[in-house]
Order: sequence, then structure tokens, then C-alpha cells
Amino acid sequence: MSIRALIVDDEPLARQSVRRFLKSDTAIEVLGECSDGQSAVSAILADKPDLVFLDVQMPELDGFGVVNRIGAEQMPATIFVTAYDQYALAAFDANALDYLLKPFGKPRFERALKRVRERLGGRPDLATMQRFVRAMESVAGRRECVDRLAVAENGRIIFVKTRDIQWIEASGNYARLHAGGRAYEIRETLANLEGKLDPREFARIHRSTIVNLHYVKEVHPWFHGYHLILLDSGQELRMSRYQREVVNRLGLRGHLA
Repeated sequence: MSIRALIVDDEPLARQSVRRFLKSDTAIEVLGECSDGQSAVSAILADKPDLVFLDVQMPELDGFGVVNRIGAEQMPATIFVTAYDQYALAAFDANALDYLLKPFGKPRFERALKRVRERLGGRPDLATMQRFVRAMESVAGRRECVDRLAVAENGRIIFVKTRDIQWIEASGNYARLHAGGRAYEIRETLANLEGKLDPREFARIHRSTIVNLHYVKEVHPWFHGYHLILLDSGQELRMSRYQREVVNRLGLRGHLA
């Protein structure tokens, strides 16, 4: 049985690892690679692969967002690729879908493929897909989060409490924290900061912006499906299209076009 596969991951090395492990398997044809969730949705709809290696954490539209956009009942057989803790994920080892914990080796990769081959004969049902995604999201919500960030300023280190941070913007390899009417520069990428902050309080609304949801006052429609988020301070921030996770967490489902 020939299997047509799509590789989705924002890390080039992770995509290369999957390709390398698939190279010796003549029964699997790699249709292509995607480095973000938006292109993954387009490729799944257009090419209809049998199997998707899907990264959980990606900017703007993550793996869960891809599943939600496609619809769990329409998703191909899916192997999630994740950096979440292996001990937490071990509890989900018996689910119909599988996962690969970064960095993964060839034996674990082969076990995942074996499960996919066994299950392609009987397509995973909607309830199973939804149950696995909910379990993964639950693990993501329980990760350890920082409550303050260290910032170097004038030869000293000061600490900024995360609850005081209203929003964060990207500035090259730095990030600028906006808190209490001041701005602080920190040598961290937005992707790194996103992994440290509590996902129940902070959300990536744009590739260059993270916002503290507690400070969101209003949301306004803008051009071409984009929206403007207004903070308590009066700061306006642009929210990218298709940020359904943020829309849901703000309780705006059904209110935004």
C-alpha cells in the first residue's frame, strides 16, 4: 500500500529528520513540506495526503489550529510532532493517533509508522481525533510558566512581573516588553517567550506580537479580514487573520466576520 505523506514543521532540521527516516521506505511518497500552519491547511485541502507529520507548536496557526481549520473528520492520518514532556504524553500512547517527541530516533519513528499502516485500513473517527487533541491541549496548558522575566538595564538586572506585561513586540533577535507605561528590551525571540508564558494569559496575535489577554478592552474589524485589538492603555495592535484560538479565548466566536 502506497502512502502519500506531508511534512509540516516550522523547524527545517525537524523536517529533514522526518525526510531522512522516510528515505528508505519505498512505500511512502513525500508530497512536500510546509513550514507553517496556513500553508499546511492549503496543502492538505489541495493534495489530500494519506498521512501528515504535524508539528504542534508553530507561529500564528499551530497544529491544533490546522486540525480545527480542516475539521477533525476530514484530517488525514496524523502523527503529531511535539516537544512536550514524554512522561505526560505516555498517558496518550494508546490513542488512535500517535506522536513523536523531539528529538526522536529511528526506532520510535518506525513504531509510529507501524501504527499508521495498521490504522489506515480503518480511518480514525472524529471522537478519537477530538479526544487526542483535547488531551494534548491539556498537557500544553499544564506546562511550567514563568511569573517574571529578567531584564538587563543600565548595568543591573531588574525583574518584570509577567502579570504587568500588557504586550510584547518582536525586535529582531530581541523582544520589547511593554509594562506599566515603560518598554524593556530582552534578548529573547518571540517564539522563546511564547514557550515560557502562561498560554491561559498570553496569546500570539501576530507573528511579531504577543498580547496579555487581561488587558484587551475592545476588538474592531479592520481591512481584508484583519482586526484591531485595543488595550486598556489605548494601544492598538493588529491581529492576523484566522486567529481562531484567540477569538475563542476572548469569547468572540460568532461575533467576528
